[in-house]
Amino acid sequence: MQCSMPLQIKPLQVPKYGCWLDLAYPISFHFQKNEFHKLAGAKIFLSDCLACDNCVTSEEGVRIFQQNQKELFRILNLNKKCDTSKHKVLAVSICTQSLPYFAAKFNLCVNDAAKRLCGFLKSLGVHYVFDTTIAADFSILESQKEFVQRYQQRNQEEHALPMFASACPGWIRYAERVLTNPVTPHICTAKSPQQIMGSLVKGYFARQQNLSPDKIFHIIVAPCYDKKLEALREDFYTPLYNSQDVDCVLTSGEIVQIMEQKNISMKEVAEVAVDSLFGEIKEEDVLRHDGRRSDGYLEHIFKHAAKELFDMDVKEITYKTLKNKDFQEVTLEKDGETVLRFAAAYGFRNIQNVVLKLKKGKFLYHFVEVLACPGGCLNGKGQAQTEDGKPDKVLLSQMEEVYAAIPIRLPETSMHVQKLYQDWLEGMDSKKVQETLHTKYCAVNQTASSMDIKW
Repeated sequence: MQCSMPLQIKPLQVPKYGCWLDLAYPISFHFQKNEFHKLAGAKIFLSDCLACDNCVTSEEGVRIFQQNQKELFRILNLNKKCDTSKHKVLAVSICTQSLPYFAAKFNLCVNDAAKRLCGFLKSLGVHYVFDTTIAADFSILESQKEFVQRYQQRNQEEHALPMFASACPGWIRYAERVLTNPVTPHICTAKSPQQIMGSLVKGYFARQQNLSPDKIFHIIVAPCYDKKLEALREDFYTPLYNSQDVDCVLTSGEIVQIMEQKNISMKEVAEVAVDSLFGEIKEEDVLRHDGRRSDGYLEHIFKHAAKELFDMDVKEITYKTLKNKDFQEVTLEKDGETVLRFAAAYGFRNIQNVVLKLKKGKFLYHFVEVLACPGGCLNGKGQAQTEDGKPDKVLLSQMEEVYAAIPIRLPETSMHVQKLYQDWLEGMDSKKVQETLHTKYCAVNQTASSMDIKW
């Protein structure tokens, strides 16, 4: 029997905007218009937060380079070989903020975009395609619970408040490597949706399918490049199986590049229902959480805290714009007193202002939803950019309209989430919940100072 010849694919084109990671060893690179480039020959763009020196080690740099389209096709070609013992089950999880990009770019409704994207990936040889909404459910629920606990302990625990959101890996990297000890104890310990999805796929799903975690190759499709670095964290690695929870991250734009290289349009692809983690059940309509440009941590935590701490039902949230549209405030008043003060700080100019207030002891907020990208996750630099690296404002506006039209589901109402808490995680407050859904963010020794960064 003859084995298939490996499928050839052009290397990834790296965006030409923003700032670049300073790698621990020099790599030279020159751009040429409309040319696909090798990842191994480029400095990888992450986000403005990573403007510090020595942010990535040599080993991390090499592993980041491996997270590209060629790695996907390496596994696909491996599965075409005769030695079935080396085959991998390919699972792709798609972030909710990536779907509006495909819908807007190809002029599709979001449900059709999800099904056609699933059809395209399966035509390549992917076995399962999942939606990450359930992972965000867990992340939000655990963040809600942690905020209430921190609020109740605020007079006994020095670093209980404020609490910063932990879903954005660019922000986390900046906090650990640059801001360090004054900030890291304030970061919520709940894992991001990406990494909870990694636990679900390599933990729950692997067990359901009677598979060893190292037999699954798990890919995340995400809006930004920072997610590639997040996937490499040591706390998201299982030594017993020599397996990372997420093996590879591809941006939405990288998926479109594969389509272009294969000369395939989304509209030409057959619709295939997105898979579920629960056997033969298929996902139906795409759902999202509250929040206009993100997974809605601020809105969900605010409403939950208002009810749990002050027995107040908040139906609608009113945002007060401060210095700019990416820095907004939400407050709750009771008996003439402000009892909750939350903020959304998107983009690193706003984040820097928030952090400076914290260091000066002039911080009024109980919770801050922090996102590295101005405009939130939809504006991730892996999807909302023109060919010359500038923000695609028209496309972003269309994406925001698509995202706003997606029906909202409260994480508390998901029957699957409640079942997983009981059957997989051994209860809502179990030790396994802490081990599986939480992590720890710590200061990392860093030569650069946050005050050295020019904004």
